[in-house]
Amino acid sequence: MPTMTRSQFSKQLQDGLNAVFGMEYNDFKTTYDKCFDVTNSSKAYEEDVLMSGLGGGVIKAEGAAITYDSGAEAWVARYNHDTVALAFAITEEAVEDGRYGDIGKKYSRALARSMRYTKEVNGASVLNNGFSASYTGGDGVALLSTAHPLAGGDTLANKPVTDADLSEEALEDAMIAIQGFVDERGLPIMVRAKSLHIPRQLQFIAHRILRSTLQSGTANNDANALKDTGALPEGVHSSVYLSDPDAWFIKTDCPDGMKHMVRRKLKRGMEGDFETGNMRYKASERYSFGWTDWRGVYGSSGA
Repeated sequence: MPTMTRSQFSKQLQDGLNAVFGMEYNDFKTTYDKCFDVTNSSKAYEEDVLMSGLGGGVIKAEGAAITYDSGAEAWVARYNHDTVALAFAITEEAVEDGRYGDIGKKYSRALARSMRYTKEVNGASVLNNGFSASYTGGDGVALLSTAHPLAGGDTLANKPVTDADLSEEALEDAMIAIQGFVDERGLPIMVRAKSLHIPRQLQFIAHRILRSTLQSGTANNDANALKDTGALPEGVHSSVYLSDPDAWFIKTDCPDGMKHMVRRKLKRGMEGDFETGNMRYKASERYSFGWTDWRGVYGSSGA
Protein backbone atom coordinates (compact mmCIF):
# COMPACT_ATOMS: atom_id res chain seq x y z
CA MET A 1 0.00 0.00 0.00
CA PRO A 2 1.56 3.34 -1.06
CA THR A 3 1.82 5.79 1.85
CA MET A 4 2.60 9.48 1.58
CA THR A 5 5.54 10.48 3.79
CA ARG A 6 7.34 13.71 4.74
CA SER A 7 9.74 13.23 1.82
CA GLN A 8 6.87 13.96 -0.55
CA PHE A 9 6.07 17.25 1.23
CA SER A 10 9.58 18.43 2.14
CA LYS A 11 8.95 22.07 1.17
CA GLN A 12 5.92 22.25 3.43
CA LEU A 13 7.85 21.27 6.56
CA GLN A 14 9.43 24.73 6.94
CA ASP A 15 8.10 28.29 6.88
CA GLY A 16 8.77 30.64 4.00
CA LEU A 17 6.70 29.47 1.05
CA ASN A 18 4.66 32.08 -0.81
CA ALA A 19 1.88 29.67 -1.85
CA VAL A 20 0.93 26.02 -1.83
CA PHE A 21 -1.28 25.46 -4.86
CA GLY A 22 -2.83 22.79 -7.04
CA MET A 23 -5.56 21.52 -4.69
CA GLU A 24 -8.16 24.29 -4.80
CA TYR A 25 -9.39 24.49 -8.39
CA ASN A 26 -13.02 25.24 -9.16
CA ASP A 27 -15.13 22.35 -10.46
CA PHE A 28 -17.60 22.24 -13.29
CA LYS A 29 -21.26 21.88 -12.39
CA THR A 30 -22.45 18.28 -12.51
CA THR A 31 -23.77 17.14 -15.88
CA TYR A 32 -24.67 13.47 -15.34
CA ASP A 33 -27.81 14.47 -13.43
CA LYS A 34 -28.96 16.58 -16.39
CA CYS A 35 -28.78 13.66 -18.81
CA PHE A 36 -29.86 10.78 -16.54
CA ASP A 37 -32.91 10.35 -14.35
CA VAL A 38 -31.59 9.56 -10.87
CA THR A 39 -33.31 6.79 -8.91
CA ASN A 40 -32.43 4.77 -5.82
CA SER A 41 -31.92 1.03 -5.63
CA SER A 42 -31.95 -1.37 -2.67
CA LYS A 43 -30.83 -4.52 -4.49
CA ALA A 44 -27.64 -6.01 -5.88
CA TYR A 45 -28.88 -5.23 -9.39
CA GLU A 46 -32.03 -3.93 -11.07
CA GLU A 47 -33.92 -5.19 -14.09
CA ASP A 48 -36.45 -3.35 -16.25
CA VAL A 49 -38.61 -5.51 -18.50
CA LEU A 50 -40.28 -4.25 -21.67
CA MET A 51 -43.96 -5.04 -22.13
CA SER A 52 -45.20 -5.27 -25.70
CA GLY A 53 -48.74 -3.94 -26.08
CA LEU A 54 -51.42 -4.61 -28.66
CA GLY A 55 -51.62 -3.65 -32.30
CA GLY A 56 -54.32 -1.59 -33.98
CA GLY A 57 -57.93 -2.63 -34.23
CA VAL A 58 -59.13 -4.89 -37.06
CA ILE A 59 -62.32 -4.39 -39.05
CA LYS A 60 -64.79 -7.17 -38.25
CA ALA A 61 -67.07 -8.34 -41.02
CA GLU A 62 -70.73 -8.81 -40.24
CA GLY A 63 -71.27 -12.14 -38.53
CA ALA A 64 -67.54 -12.92 -38.44
CA ALA A 65 -65.52 -13.70 -35.35
CA ILE A 66 -63.59 -10.94 -33.64
CA THR A 67 -59.80 -10.82 -34.09
CA TYR A 68 -57.67 -11.51 -31.02
CA ASP A 69 -54.23 -10.07 -30.35
CA SER A 70 -51.73 -10.71 -27.57
CA GLY A 71 -48.90 -8.94 -25.83
CA ALA A 72 -45.93 -10.31 -23.96
CA GLU A 73 -42.70 -9.45 -22.23
CA ALA A 74 -39.93 -8.53 -24.64
CA TRP A 75 -36.33 -7.78 -23.63
CA VAL A 76 -34.81 -6.90 -20.27
CA ALA A 77 -32.49 -4.01 -19.35
CA ARG A 78 -30.21 -4.86 -16.43
CA TYR A 79 -28.32 -2.47 -14.16
CA ASN A 80 -25.35 -3.96 -12.32
CA HIS A 81 -24.17 -1.62 -9.59
CA ASP A 82 -20.42 -1.03 -9.45
CA THR A 83 -18.57 -0.16 -6.27
CA VAL A 84 -16.36 2.85 -6.98
CA ALA A 85 -13.72 3.52 -4.33
CA LEU A 86 -10.42 5.28 -3.69
CA ALA A 87 -8.17 5.73 -0.67
CA PHE A 88 -4.90 7.27 0.46
CA ALA A 89 -2.62 6.99 3.49
CA ILE A 90 -0.27 9.49 5.08
CA THR A 91 2.26 9.06 7.86
CA GLU A 92 1.72 10.44 11.31
CA GLU A 93 4.89 12.51 11.03
CA ALA A 94 3.80 14.15 7.78
CA VAL A 95 0.52 15.16 9.41
CA GLU A 96 2.28 16.55 12.50
CA ASP A 97 5.08 18.44 10.76
CA GLY A 98 3.13 20.12 7.94
CA ARG A 99 3.33 23.94 8.26
CA TYR A 100 0.68 24.90 5.71
CA GLY A 101 -2.50 23.33 6.97
CA ASP A 102 -3.58 19.78 7.56
CA ILE A 103 -2.30 17.69 4.64
CA GLY A 104 -4.89 15.02 5.38
CA LYS A 105 -7.73 17.52 5.02
CA LYS A 106 -6.31 18.81 1.75
CA TYR A 107 -6.18 15.34 0.28
CA SER A 108 -9.64 14.56 1.61
CA ARG A 109 -10.91 17.33 -0.63
CA ALA A 110 -8.85 15.89 -3.48
CA LEU A 111 -10.43 12.50 -2.79
CA ALA A 112 -13.90 14.03 -3.10
CA ARG A 113 -12.92 15.64 -6.42
CA SER A 114 -11.65 12.30 -7.71
CA MET A 115 -14.91 10.56 -6.86
CA ARG A 116 -16.98 13.32 -8.47
CA TYR A 117 -14.81 13.18 -11.60
CA THR A 118 -15.18 9.40 -11.83
CA LYS A 119 -18.97 9.62 -11.66
CA GLU A 120 -19.01 12.17 -14.48
CA VAL A 121 -16.75 9.96 -16.62
CA ASN A 122 -18.86 6.88 -15.97
CA GLY A 123 -22.04 8.73 -16.87
CA ALA A 124 -20.57 10.26 -20.02
CA SER A 125 -19.28 6.86 -21.14
CA VAL A 126 -22.85 5.79 -21.88
CA LEU A 127 -23.06 8.49 -24.56
CA ASN A 128 -19.41 8.21 -25.61
CA ASN A 129 -20.00 4.52 -26.38
CA GLY A 130 -23.54 5.09 -27.59
CA PHE A 131 -22.74 4.40 -31.26
CA SER A 132 -20.59 1.33 -30.62
CA ALA A 133 -21.92 -2.17 -31.31
CA SER A 134 -19.66 -3.35 -28.47
CA TYR A 135 -22.01 -1.68 -25.96
CA THR A 136 -25.53 -2.95 -26.48
CA GLY A 137 -28.79 -2.57 -24.59
CA GLY A 138 -31.62 -4.96 -23.86
CA ASP A 139 -32.67 -5.08 -27.52
CA GLY A 140 -29.21 -6.22 -28.59
CA VAL A 141 -28.09 -3.10 -30.48
CA ALA A 142 -26.22 0.07 -29.59
CA LEU A 143 -27.95 2.88 -27.73
CA LEU A 144 -27.93 5.05 -30.89
CA SER A 145 -28.97 2.94 -33.87
CA THR A 146 -30.93 3.09 -37.11
CA ALA A 147 -32.27 -0.42 -36.54
CA HIS A 148 -33.78 -0.90 -33.08
CA PRO A 149 -35.91 -4.05 -33.45
CA LEU A 150 -39.60 -3.76 -32.53
CA ALA A 151 -41.80 -6.57 -31.27
CA GLY A 152 -44.08 -6.07 -34.27
CA GLY A 153 -41.24 -6.95 -36.64
CA ASP A 154 -40.25 -3.48 -37.83
CA THR A 155 -37.26 -1.38 -36.80
CA LEU A 156 -36.95 2.21 -35.62
CA ALA A 157 -34.07 4.70 -35.52
CA ASN A 158 -32.94 7.17 -32.87
CA LYS A 159 -30.12 8.58 -35.00
CA PRO A 160 -30.00 9.90 -38.56
CA VAL A 161 -29.24 7.45 -41.36
CA THR A 162 -26.37 9.74 -42.32
CA ASP A 163 -24.80 11.34 -39.26
CA ALA A 164 -24.82 15.12 -39.40
CA ASP A 165 -22.97 17.90 -37.62
CA LEU A 166 -24.93 20.08 -35.23
CA SER A 167 -26.93 22.61 -37.24
CA GLU A 168 -30.36 24.18 -37.37
CA GLU A 169 -31.44 21.74 -40.06
CA ALA A 170 -30.06 18.71 -38.21
CA LEU A 171 -31.86 19.70 -35.00
CA GLU A 172 -35.13 20.25 -36.84
CA ASP A 173 -34.79 16.83 -38.49
CA ALA A 174 -34.13 15.32 -35.05
CA MET A 175 -37.29 16.91 -33.61
CA ILE A 176 -39.35 15.52 -36.48
CA ALA A 177 -37.80 12.05 -36.04
CA ILE A 178 -38.49 12.05 -32.28
CA GLN A 179 -42.14 12.94 -32.89
CA GLY A 180 -42.29 9.90 -35.18
CA PHE A 181 -41.40 7.42 -32.43
CA VAL A 182 -43.77 4.48 -32.05
CA ASP A 183 -44.20 1.76 -29.44
CA GLU A 184 -43.24 -1.89 -29.87
CA ARG A 185 -46.37 -2.60 -31.92
CA GLY A 186 -46.03 0.46 -34.13
CA LEU A 187 -48.57 2.73 -32.43
CA PRO A 188 -47.53 6.41 -32.30
CA ILE A 189 -46.42 7.69 -28.89
CA MET A 190 -46.00 11.27 -27.74
CA VAL A 191 -42.30 11.78 -27.01
CA ARG A 192 -40.79 15.25 -26.91
CA ALA A 193 -37.25 16.60 -26.78
CA LYS A 194 -36.16 18.03 -23.43
CA SER A 195 -32.50 19.08 -23.60
CA LEU A 196 -29.44 19.14 -25.83
CA HIS A 197 -26.18 17.60 -24.59
CA ILE A 198 -22.98 18.57 -26.35
CA PRO A 199 -19.19 18.54 -25.91
CA ARG A 200 -17.50 21.83 -25.05
CA GLN A 201 -16.44 22.32 -28.69
CA LEU A 202 -20.06 22.86 -29.77
CA GLN A 203 -21.22 25.29 -27.08
CA PHE A 204 -20.98 28.44 -29.19
CA ILE A 205 -22.51 26.81 -32.26
CA ALA A 206 -25.44 25.65 -30.12
CA HIS A 207 -25.86 29.13 -28.66
CA ARG A 208 -26.07 30.74 -32.10
CA ILE A 209 -28.52 28.13 -33.38
CA LEU A 210 -30.89 28.28 -30.43
CA ARG A 211 -30.63 31.87 -29.22
CA SER A 212 -30.60 33.86 -32.46
CA THR A 213 -33.67 36.06 -32.90
CA LEU A 214 -33.94 35.16 -36.58
CA GLN A 215 -32.78 32.14 -38.55
CA SER A 216 -29.21 31.37 -37.61
CA GLY A 217 -26.32 31.79 -40.04
CA THR A 218 -28.33 33.18 -42.96
CA ALA A 219 -29.47 36.53 -44.35
CA ASN A 220 -33.06 35.27 -44.32
CA ASN A 221 -35.60 37.25 -42.35
CA ASP A 222 -37.16 34.02 -41.13
CA ALA A 223 -38.11 33.22 -37.55
CA ASN A 224 -35.87 31.00 -35.47
CA ALA A 225 -38.35 28.14 -35.26
CA LEU A 226 -36.35 26.17 -32.69
CA LYS A 227 -36.30 29.13 -30.32
CA ASP A 228 -39.87 30.29 -30.94
CA THR A 229 -41.38 26.85 -30.39
CA GLY A 230 -39.37 26.14 -27.23
CA ALA A 231 -38.05 22.98 -28.84
CA LEU A 232 -35.61 22.27 -25.97
CA PRO A 233 -37.37 23.40 -22.78
CA GLU A 234 -34.56 22.27 -20.47
CA GLY A 235 -31.87 24.00 -22.48
CA VAL A 236 -28.35 23.08 -23.51
CA HIS A 237 -25.81 21.27 -21.34
CA SER A 238 -22.17 21.34 -22.34
CA SER A 239 -19.90 18.66 -20.89
CA VAL A 240 -16.12 18.41 -20.86
CA TYR A 241 -16.53 14.65 -20.41
CA LEU A 242 -18.03 13.98 -23.85
CA SER A 243 -15.11 12.80 -25.95
CA ASP A 244 -16.30 13.21 -29.56
CA PRO A 245 -15.96 16.91 -30.46
CA ASP A 246 -18.81 16.87 -32.98
CA ALA A 247 -21.27 14.36 -31.50
CA TRP A 248 -24.51 15.70 -30.02
CA PHE A 249 -27.42 14.18 -28.13
CA ILE A 250 -31.02 15.09 -27.33
CA LYS A 251 -32.61 13.79 -24.15
CA THR A 252 -36.35 13.14 -24.47
CA ASP A 253 -39.18 12.85 -21.96
CA CYS A 254 -39.64 9.14 -22.69
CA PRO A 255 -40.32 7.32 -19.39
CA ASP A 256 -37.61 4.93 -18.22
CA GLY A 257 -35.02 6.19 -20.66
CA MET A 258 -31.56 7.22 -19.46
CA LYS A 259 -31.07 6.10 -15.86
CA HIS A 260 -28.56 6.56 -13.05
CA MET A 261 -29.28 4.17 -10.18
CA VAL A 262 -27.79 4.85 -6.77
CA ARG A 263 -27.31 1.75 -4.63
CA ARG A 264 -25.36 3.57 -1.91
CA LYS A 265 -24.43 7.22 -1.70
CA LEU A 266 -20.88 8.41 -1.20
CA LYS A 267 -19.47 7.22 2.13
CA ARG A 268 -16.21 8.42 3.62
CA GLY A 269 -14.03 6.86 6.29
CA MET A 270 -10.87 7.73 8.23
CA GLU A 271 -8.86 5.67 10.68
CA GLY A 272 -5.45 5.54 12.27
CA ASP A 273 -3.22 2.50 12.23
CA PHE A 274 -2.25 1.47 15.80
CA GLU A 275 1.22 0.18 14.97
CA THR A 276 2.45 2.84 12.52
CA GLY A 277 0.33 5.83 13.46
CA ASN A 278 -0.43 6.36 9.78
CA MET A 279 -3.78 7.89 8.87
CA ARG A 280 -5.88 6.24 6.18
CA TYR A 281 -8.72 7.91 4.33
CA LYS A 282 -11.19 6.30 1.94
CA ALA A 283 -14.34 7.04 -0.03
CA SER A 284 -16.70 4.69 -1.83
CA GLU A 285 -20.12 4.58 -3.42
CA ARG A 286 -22.21 2.13 -5.43
CA TYR A 287 -24.13 3.03 -8.56
CA SER A 288 -24.82 2.23 -12.19
CA PHE A 289 -25.47 4.18 -15.39
CA GLY A 290 -27.38 2.92 -18.40
CA TRP A 291 -30.61 3.05 -20.34
CA THR A 292 -33.82 1.10 -20.39
CA ASP A 293 -35.84 2.54 -23.27
CA TRP A 294 -33.59 3.82 -26.07
CA ARG A 295 -36.33 6.30 -26.99
CA GLY A 296 -34.97 8.37 -24.11
CA VAL A 297 -32.27 9.82 -26.36
CA TYR A 298 -31.60 10.80 -29.97
CA GLY A 299 -28.10 11.51 -31.22
CA SER A 300 -25.65 11.97 -34.05
CA SER A 301 -21.92 11.26 -34.11
CA GLY A 302 -21.37 14.22 -36.46
CA ALA A 303 -20.48 14.22 -40.12
